[in-house]
Amino acid sequence: MTQTLDSAGALEQRVDGWFADLQAAFDARDSAAVAGLFAPECYWRDLVSFTWNLKTVEGRDEVAAMLDEVLDRVAPSGFAVTEPPTEEDGVATAWFRFETAVGRGTGLLRLTDAGAFTFLTTLDELKGHEEPRGRRRPQGVDHGAFRDREVYAERRRREAEELGISTQPFVLVIGGGQGGIALGSRLRQLGVPALVVDKHPRPGDQWRRRYKSLCLHDPVWYDHLPYLKFPDNWPVFAPKDKIGDWLESYVTVMEVPYWSSTEVKHASYSDETGEWTVELEREGLPLTLRPQQLVLATGMSGKPRIPDLPGADVFRGDQHHSSQHPGPDAYAGKRVVVIGSNNSAFDICGALWEVGAEVTMVQRSSTHIVKSATLMEIGLGGLYSEDALEAGITTEKADLIFASLPYRILHTFQIPLYEQMAERDRDFYLRLEKAGFELDWGDDGSGLFMKYLRRGSGYYIDVGAADLVADGEVKLAHGQVDHLTEDAAVLADGTTLPADLVVYATGYNSMNGWAADLIGQDVADKVGKVWGLGSDTTKDPGPWEGEQRNMWKPTQQEHLWFHGGNLHQSRHYSLYLALQLKARYEGLETPVYGLQEVHHLG
Repeated sequence: MTQTLDSAGALEQRVDGWFADLQAAFDARDSAAVAGLFAPECYWRDLVSFTWNLKTVEGRDEVAAMLDEVLDRVAPSGFAVTEPPTEEDGVATAWFRFETAVGRGTGLLRLTDAGAFTFLTTLDELKGHEEPRGRRRPQGVDHGAFRDREVYAERRRREAEELGISTQPFVLVIGGGQGGIALGSRLRQLGVPALVVDKHPRPGDQWRRRYKSLCLHDPVWYDHLPYLKFPDNWPVFAPKDKIGDWLESYVTVMEVPYWSSTEVKHASYSDETGEWTVELEREGLPLTLRPQQLVLATGMSGKPRIPDLPGADVFRGDQHHSSQHPGPDAYAGKRVVVIGSNNSAFDICGALWEVGAEVTMVQRSSTHIVKSATLMEIGLGGLYSEDALEAGITTEKADLIFASLPYRILHTFQIPLYEQMAERDRDFYLRLEKAGFELDWGDDGSGLFMKYLRRGSGYYIDVGAADLVADGEVKLAHGQVDHLTEDAAVLADGTTLPADLVVYATGYNSMNGWAADLIGQDVADKVGKVWGLGSDTTKDPGPWEGEQRNMWKPTQQEHLWFHGGNLHQSRHYSLYLALQLKARYEGLETPVYGLQEVHHLG
């Protein structure tokens, strides 16, 4: 015990000493001295606090270059370790807090003998603009007696009647799915006048209107929304309609200003006025809004990608993209061709098989598959599970741990996990390969999550449908579809697949396609490709970006933002986007370091 205590004391002294040296270098405004505290291979990931951006700098030279530009105005101070540091394999890990000239933040350090290996800094709140939570929660009522008192329901009704008519939102969020709702709730709590608009009649319809068997493939611990977690009896994998109802209730409880049945027709930005002119229809009536900030929260997948196949106009059956698939009920006993072999394709094939359809999956390229139970245990269990919670890893802490691993090296942490998964389910993969299914593990063997971050496609979390392919219950064909006839899909090699229904599970284009539709192709090109890391792997062309392209951060188009991703990303990154918007609303100086460059148009 004495040796353990001595070791712990030495570790604390080492970490405290490093932070003391860091603070001294910051106080001296000595960028080179700060950089010298980092290891030769090092990564500093900053979420807004130093850069007003989501930015990772790599190596001592980039650390120093960043600080040369930002250090005077950031004035970092108050660095303090918030819990006892730990050490494993010679790497010390320490949680810390700090302040800047305008805000307070949290961070995570990984320290080696050579210096800091990874360093995460995140902005939690702006000084003087803290959220009304905990000890700052609102009173809710003015005690006393007042003539003409405006009670809660009256105030809410007045706000709703004035918004968009006599008062303009500072922020307009286009898209009312989980991303728009999460951001809307953040902005509401920060006191930023904002409005979320969506074309569907009710919040949550984005989920309700998908095929009936759809369930979340990510577990509940990974999927909480800001402020209001799912109850502890919520199912691990929530059905789509349950999620839809939760989102609708969330909008009500969190008082998110939300217009349903509202379709945006066109938006344009004026450099002279610094505001957008947004033409829309609300319940069929034309209306114009003039927000200063515009957020496209239309989902990370962008616009559906539908191939332009010869013969599509003569095909006598039904055909639609997977995003428009109504479910299997109308196709019992029918012949169905599903083009694609990723998540949606497998889900739709499985549901169609269950109602007795004759289903053929067309695999055009290899797919990464991982069994759900295996992914939950090996891939996510350490951070997002009941075991993690019992070990003291809250959702918020898990988010920061995951965020602290720079994208440049994240694959090196993922590869061993997917090697374990491959070994655990070896017989499963052998059965699939024997059936002719083409498998992959990503370009470098790093598996599902890196594929998601790099390209947003190319994988399936298996919840049972893969067995149908392995067993031949769902037929498998390979190649590109060349054309359609009146009653079949014909592959490039001449193979004819009779069909009463063709489902295009063919993925999505870049999110800047929405900008092209709503604003103009010139703005879409000015912003460039959205999503991806620049890893120079399949469908993620270089050069290296270091962060997700154009997501949750300033773009080359002034006052235009993109927000989306899965529930985890909508929750976590909505904070940093909301703080950036809040700072602009309050008129704070927000000089952006490392503004996203444009290398690809979409």
